[in-house]
Amino acid sequence: MANPIVTFTMENGDVMKAELYPEIAPTSVNNFVNLVQKGFYDGLIFHRVIAGFMIQGGDVTSKNAPMNKSLGAGDLGYTVPAEFNYPKYFHKKGALCAARTGDEVNPERASSASQFYIVTGKKYSEAELNQMEKQLENRLKQSIFARLQAENKPKIMEYYRSGNKEELAILRDTLIGKTELEAEKRKDETKLPKELREIYKTEGGVPFLDNQYTVYGEVVKGIEVVEAIQNVKTNKQDRPTENVVITSVELIG
Repeated sequence: MANPIVTFTMENGDVMKAELYPEIAPTSVNNFVNLVQKGFYDGLIFHRVIAGFMIQGGDVTSKNAPMNKSLGAGDLGYTVPAEFNYPKYFHKKGALCAARTGDEVNPERASSASQFYIVTGKKYSEAELNQMEKQLENRLKQSIFARLQAENKPKIMEYYRSGNKEELAILRDTLIGKTELEAEKRKDETKLPKELREIYKTEGGVPFLDNQYTVYGEVVKGIEVVEAIQNVKTNKQDRPTENVVITSVELIG
């Protein structure tokens, strides 16, 4: 059975087609298709545009929004569970992905109900990808250490209140050791497979978002429309100074 296809028709007549991937992100695709069939996206705008990164839409409050209105927080009051299938699906140029709030308030990395983004990204050199792997390794260690700290918070607070610096230092060293051990076991999470490295070097994308945000589709026709949108003039909030309106999003297959 063929994957569903949706078309984004822009106010200026430009059209993009995206293929959806229900086999790897069934909940995300079902949610998106349901909104498309209801006409939810019709008249909304790409409210956040960053050249060399992505274009983002789906803010429920963006329809006919005046230029002085702050956008980006509008949603539908629910989230969609994260659905990662890395490295099979990743943040290459043209990937259709679910936006979400940050890890500090959303540790499960659940997706926004309505907001999405399309990757534009950039092409990376071998050296840049090597450096990115190091950054991913450090981010993983920070995440592990933060989780271990939270798990041991009562004991940490007890030592702080009692002024027991010796036990506090021992506990810190123990947590650092556990962090290093877990990071070593999970090191594959920070490594870019050879085939992905080639795509990021030749086609481009945003590899630092891999395994962080749900990828549930890909633009298969009209990538030049995405490129044109990423190059429009924007204000300090990354909103285009002239609205980039989505006239309609339709399911065609």
